[in-house]
Amino acid sequence: KIDHIDGVTIEEAEHMLATRLWQNTSKVHFDSTLRPDGKRLIYGGHIISLAHALSFNGLANAQCIAALNSGIHANPCFSGMTVRAWSEVMDKAETQDPNIGALRLRLVAQAGLKSFDIKGGDGKYLPEILLDLDYWTFIPR
Repeated sequence: KIDHIDGVTIEEAEHMLATRLWQNTSKVHFDSTLRPDGKRLIYGGHIISLAHALSFNGLANAQCIAALNSGIHANPCFSGMTVRAWSEVMDKAETQDPNIGALRLRLVAQAGLKSFDIKGGDGKYLPEILLDLDYWTFIPR
């Protein structure tokens, strides 16, 4: 497993700007009166973007996302949470280009302190797990 070390604390203004740029107009991301707890829900695309950006600390040679296999937003994220990430190499493959390989990665984003545990004894995601993403990337060989 690759610990991407760094963390990013979610800020309201930054999240709302990014959500608008992605043209997501869902009110739950902008209107704090829509949830009983008065919190704006952080857009899942923002978590994917942050986790992928954090992954470059440890996977700097990963060139691009080649394919998305699956993913889950396991738990909600709110302003003030600090997002951390880690990756696990699930598979590797050759490409037609002898200079380029492909890696299948699992990218996990979580809030708070880092742990490599993602599910509890009941098989459900732990409360701090925000994202579990399975994707392929190209990497120089």
